[in-house]
Amino acid sequence: MSSVTLLVIGLTAFLLGYLVYSRYLARRIYRLDPDFVTPAHQFQDGVDFVPTNRHVLFGHHFTSVAGAAPIVGPAIAVIWGWLPAVLWVVLGTIFGGAVHDFGTLWISTRHKATSIGTLARTIVGERARILFLLIIFFLLLLVNAVFAVVIANLFIANPGSVMPIWGNLAVAVVVGLLIYRTRLGIFWPSIGALLTLYVMIWLGQYVPLSLPDLFGFAPSAAQLQAAGGDVAAAQAAAHTDGVRAGWVVILFGYAFVASILPVWLMLQPRDYVNGHQLFVALGIIFLGVLVTRPPVIAPAINTQLPPDAPSWFPLLFITIACGAISGFHGLVASGTSSKQLNKETDARYIGYGGAIGEGTLALTSIIATTAGFAVFAGVDGWHAHYGTWARASAGATSAFVNGVGVLAEGIGIPHAVATVFAAVVVISFAATTMDTGVRLQRYIVTELGEHYDLPLIRNRWVATTLATVSCAVLALGIDRGAGGMRLWPLFGTTNQLTGALSLLVVTLFLLRLRRPIWLTAIPMAFLLVMTTWAMVLNLIRYYTDSQALLLGVGAAVFVLELWLVFEAIAAVRRAIAARRGPSAVPG
Repeated sequence: MSSVTLLVIGLTAFLLGYLVYSRYLARRIYRLDPDFVTPAHQFQDGVDFVPTNRHVLFGHHFTSVAGAAPIVGPAIAVIWGWLPAVLWVVLGTIFGGAVHDFGTLWISTRHKATSIGTLARTIVGERARILFLLIIFFLLLLVNAVFAVVIANLFIANPGSVMPIWGNLAVAVVVGLLIYRTRLGIFWPSIGALLTLYVMIWLGQYVPLSLPDLFGFAPSAAQLQAAGGDVAAAQAAAHTDGVRAGWVVILFGYAFVASILPVWLMLQPRDYVNGHQLFVALGIIFLGVLVTRPPVIAPAINTQLPPDAPSWFPLLFITIACGAISGFHGLVASGTSSKQLNKETDARYIGYGGAIGEGTLALTSIIATTAGFAVFAGVDGWHAHYGTWARASAGATSAFVNGVGVLAEGIGIPHAVATVFAAVVVISFAATTMDTGVRLQRYIVTELGEHYDLPLIRNRWVATTLATVSCAVLALGIDRGAGGMRLWPLFGTTNQLTGALSLLVVTLFLLRLRRPIWLTAIPMAFLLVMTTWAMVLNLIRYYTDSQALLLGVGAAVFVLELWLVFEAIAAVRRAIAARRGPSAVPG
């Protein structure tokens, strides 16, 4: 299979989806109103509610929802073959994920920028709100913990990326001040910031920075056993654990500060610059594919799966979450983006367009890992890398980074610079998602405090502390962070469950408005069935493998899901009965 053909087919499908399908949704289903007063104007406070230029907001939304997940998920899923992964990414994005993101942004805007969890109370019922908020809390816990471990591992593997990443934060603050405190506009400060970032990426290969072991862990029994009694090797593994743990603590300290600051000071400008960075990265990858034309060496459908690999059906639909359809996107859309939406008509560009952008990133991850990385490692090396499920999961980001390095090298960029560049791209988006996730988790903690009348946790400082500490404990609690990626299947099921339930809320609202519901109901039903099926299989596996933490968290989420589904069934019956009478909901 030609990588060029694969790229052209995918991009053409995405373009048609945005030009045709999203326009139909905007006009006939969501019926966007250019004169509607958005919450950003109605509740403008300069901290969370800030009317924002749609291109700047696109940068925030796009990079917040993208993160590392649309890279990691597809890079793991190609173990089943590139064809199932491509079909789910392309069709899932156009008819599921983009519909979900667009719908959650629209419905939140129509309800004073209320989060999708709180909307469950209005649309489904009071108990549904608490159930949904608890599921969302678990999801954000997993997102933040997993991404912190991913970033820490990338810092360890790519010390040249450390200086560009942290330097970019200082540059983002300067950009924020220039945009909002001067009349300079947004274009030139963002271009200057991007150029500064690339200078730091170039310097990063000459000034690699590593964190010392801040914890001094002793080798564990498992590490001694894995090293075959080699004490030096076990001590080296323990040293890596200490370095990783140090990075995790530093990252959550950063996330605490970033989630407290006003959105205009760091969140918006950093995300806007990262949005430009992603477009440049995509351009380099596309050009690299067109110039080098690497063949897709991986099988279309892998008929020789390793013994530890689960069946692709239904696990594919939770392994590739972000990049096809993702519940986390609804949390961003209804948590931060709806508070910054300048005009309701911008929702199509930001919601549907942002999902298309992420689907494009997922498509490039598939090409980089099945063509670029295959050239880097060779056919035998590729099959060795994907020789076990555990190896494929642990090495997903390295496969992407090295694959991009090959494609970039094909257009004249030195491999060392290209790998640092690719690592910075992954880390930048993972960090963006992480600090947005902590901010969202603060919102959830505050809402729970309001519901149960607990004034202390309604305080944003206390709520943010609870959010960051709980995530850090989870990240470090699984083999000192070394086993953090074992949370990925649990993240996938919880994430997809949240997406299905968010689509359910949108569908019920459309039902009350007496509008067509099939375009949201069909992906909702499909996702709910696949997620429930996958969750049952995972729970059985966790029980068999004696993974108590994953079994406990997974079982708790599963119980909440079933309860919420029963609440939703009752709400559907009420909505159908009400639909037969006079409509009481303004359209």
